[in-house]
Amino acid sequence: MNLPDLTAGDRARYEWQMWCPGVGEEGQRKLKGASVLISRCGGVGGSVALGLAAAGVGRLIIAHAGNIKRSDLNRQLLMTDEAIGTSRASSIEQRLREFNPHIAIEVVPENISEVNVENLVARSDVVVSCAPLFPERFAMNDACVRAGKPMVDAAMYDFEIQLSVYWAGKGPCMRCVYPEAPPDWKRQFPVLGAVSATIGSMAAVEAIKIITGAETPMIGKLLTGDLRRMDFRTVNIRTRTGCECEKSEAF
Repeated sequence: MNLPDLTAGDRARYEWQMWCPGVGEEGQRKLKGASVLISRCGGVGGSVALGLAAAGVGRLIIAHAGNIKRSDLNRQLLMTDEAIGTSRASSIEQRLREFNPHIAIEVVPENISEVNVENLVARSDVVVSCAPLFPERFAMNDACVRAGKPMVDAAMYDFEIQLSVYWAGKGPCMRCVYPEAPPDWKRQFPVLGAVSATIGSMAAVEAIKIITGAETPMIGKLLTGDLRRMDFRTVNIRTRTGCECEKSEAF
């Protein structure tokens, strides 16, 4: 694959992260040439987008519908008080362009669905799922399985966080862990902005590791954490016998 060259501005902007072992100039060129899809850009996804924009990922494709509500502002770092009532997509694009005008930003004013998921995944190298609803997460997972692409899945509830990388052909997919959506899961739940920012930053790190190859991503592992007690646990997860990912062309 032909990687884009770094400009003098790139070298100045990303100098400190290029000192990281495993990143360097080649890793930075990989970041510049990469395209990442982020599903929902609220509390978790906003921090993912900021982290990837700061790292110099060349193209961010962000799917998020609806208008800004006052109740968004305790966690959604790309929204502002003065923009209440206006499009989330417009605010996301404006804030990210102000933060890093040297990358491509494409904001789709829709949430992920069976209608748009194939096209969006096809145009991405890595998918980061920050959606709160299982139908969206399943749609991305299934599309990634079919395309053989990695999906970083980040979730939170109250002070709790959860993170994994699902990649059919290299490890289990999301349906290996969740064959069906939990029947009692609700759209509204307790959220502390600092917690969603924490897991969002961790998800951005996983995407950067996948793109650069700087370290092995969390394939086949599930990280859970309780930030009330700063207690973290990583468990191994396996491909579930009979899961559709076993039949994918990625295998």
